[in-house]
Amino acid sequence: MASDSQVFVEDKSSVRIFTLNRPKQLNALNSNMITRLTQLFLAYEEDPNVKLVILKGQGRAFCVGGDPLPVFRDIIIQGKSWRVGADFFSEQYKLDYVMATYSKVQISILNGIVMGGGAGISVHGRFRIATEKTVFAMPETELGLFPDVGASYFLSRLPGFFGEYVGLTGARLDGAEMLACGLATHFMPSSRLTALEADLCKVGSSDPVTFASTILNAYTQNPHLKQHSAYHRHVLDVIDRCFSRRTMEEIISAL
Repeated sequence: MASDSQVFVEDKSSVRIFTLNRPKQLNALNSNMITRLTQLFLAYEEDPNVKLVILKGQGRAFCVGGDPLPVFRDIIIQGKSWRVGADFFSEQYKLDYVMATYSKVQISILNGIVMGGGAGISVHGRFRIATEKTVFAMPETELGLFPDVGASYFLSRLPGFFGEYVGLTGARLDGAEMLACGLATHFMPSSRLTALEADLCKVGSSDPVTFASTILNAYTQNPHLKQHSAYHRHVLDVIDRCFSRRTMEEIISAL
């Protein structure tokens, strides 16, 4: 499938809407998608007519991260050089950097699953919208890896030692928890997203940051944490006590 069909682009006046379009693969990023996103973001950063960029996913996921299957197939099955994998991650991290340092207003709509590399192309942006359908995790440790895509930056800036907890355990957070800890900047029902996009596309010559912030604040809600949320104060106290230790052995012993 061509890369332009895996990343749709909508031109709405001064707004560009990018939609990740591999719903059967939960919008996992392959090399073509990464290359196309990098090209799009760089091109529109230089376009004075573009004030705001919206990124979202088709189907029940925003993005579950990088797709390792093509890399596995190329290296293990076809016997290609390990450079294939190195190049894949290099390009992915380049995209993360471009988005983290982007000068235009970027809004990520996290209406579904967002994990690993999906966090890398969203959490570094200025605005991150969570909904009742959002499920966030950095599950790399379950795969014998480490939280990458700039996670050491954004996890270390969460309150207390909650970032260490999320990074080491791969704990799943819902939209309310993302908002509470700061991974999301806004929360709203998914039923309001269509209207939100329409209002955001009305951005004119005014300051796009102020404009977007005003619109998002008008839509945002303050959801209640679920009863068994890890972000309740009494649980956070335990997390801070245990995950403040210097080594994994000490953390496990404290638990």
